[in-house]
Amino acid sequence: MSGRLSERVRCLGTLDVAGGGQVVVDGNHVFIGHMKPPHGTSIVDVSDRRNPRLVAEIRLEGDASHTHKVRVAGDLMVVNVEQDDRHFKRRAGAIDAATADLAAELRRPPEEAEIARRLGVAPEDMPRLRQARRETYAEGGFRVYDIADRTRPKLLAHHRTHGVGAHRFDLDAKHAYISTEMEGYVGNILVVYDMADPAKPEEAGRWWLPGQFVAGGEVPDWPGQSHRLHHAMRCGDELWASVWNAGFRVIDAGDLGDLKTIGAYDYHPAIPEPTHTAMPFERRIGGRRIAAVIDEEHDHVHGRLHAFLWFFDVDDPAAMRPLSAFALDPSASPFSQGPGRFGAHQYHERLDGTLVYAAWFSGGLRIIDAADPLLPREVGFFVPEPMGGRPVPQSNDVAVDDDGIVYLIDRHRGLHVLEFDRP
Repeated sequence: MSGRLSERVRCLGTLDVAGGGQVVVDGNHVFIGHMKPPHGTSIVDVSDRRNPRLVAEIRLEGDASHTHKVRVAGDLMVVNVEQDDRHFKRRAGAIDAATADLAAELRRPPEEAEIARRLGVAPEDMPRLRQARRETYAEGGFRVYDIADRTRPKLLAHHRTHGVGAHRFDLDAKHAYISTEMEGYVGNILVVYDMADPAKPEEAGRWWLPGQFVAGGEVPDWPGQSHRLHHAMRCGDELWASVWNAGFRVIDAGDLGDLKTIGAYDYHPAIPEPTHTAMPFERRIGGRRIAAVIDEEHDHVHGRLHAFLWFFDVDDPAAMRPLSAFALDPSASPFSQGPGRFGAHQYHERLDGTLVYAAWFSGGLRIIDAADPLLPREVGFFVPEPMGGRPVPQSNDVAVDDDGIVYLIDRHRGLHVLEFDRP
């Protein structure tokens, strides 16, 4: 890239704010769900895009949870409540089994460093892991706020689900489509809530992968939680569900009380990175219904493919087929070899034209045109300079407003307000 950090994209303004897991825009306000406590949710006035201004911040009590996802529908705001550092803390449940296995193998009590190695943690992390085993977590779920006054969010409900709580989700004027753990299931499933009374969300339906409902006698044929719902997006009378290391599914949502899978595609294990988001373009392209599917760079192993963006022909959900992929060479960012992730993560979840605005971790923002779904091409990019003393950027999520202004949130630090000069 010859040292260039942008093409056809310029920065209008920045805000030095704690890192975010999600950014959404509604009118003159941007909403940020932060990655780590005590930062919860920020509301930013962007009526002057060159000078974004923080107008409200919800801070969290304690460090047990994070609320790194946020959605807005009218005067309602919903945020997830999920156990912070959940992937690390899950390993606490395996301490006893690892200790017993090692004792049998070694024919002696294992040392702490040997247990740590078996669990995949550093020896110095063991005290924290043992502490986690003694803790219980009962806050998981989601919170609902009245934001009629954007500067004064008012809590209406904290709805608890189960386990580590809720992850990413979708929201419209009537329903919340929550990805969450629930009692009796392995891994996150979809639970749809009726939001007619936002202070009292009522369950309207559930969907899960066959094998997840262990309390109902189902038996998963995959290890751990590798097959689970990441989140599902409402697209007309369908829900498009990304299911991690099981690809994606299309669900008939005509009856929310009787959700049925009508399409499935799984490209794992050949493709190593998990499926993050899948949804169709709102209009047909070249006479065909096309979907964009993006994977998340998660646990990249040298020699395997980095996470990338797919395009599928989905005219027939029962016979979906891949058309092409857009991948980014590490030479596209001067930060690709630094610490942190390099690869795809998430796109703006409205595909109303042929452009896909994708957050690409240390690759920054990439804008891809799928006007020819067989040959997607990059038409613009922006790689932010890292903020807050971080060595590399980690662009995590992106939102685009009705005027085409782009909001890019970094996983660790900083919001960038960008303008794309369309070709």
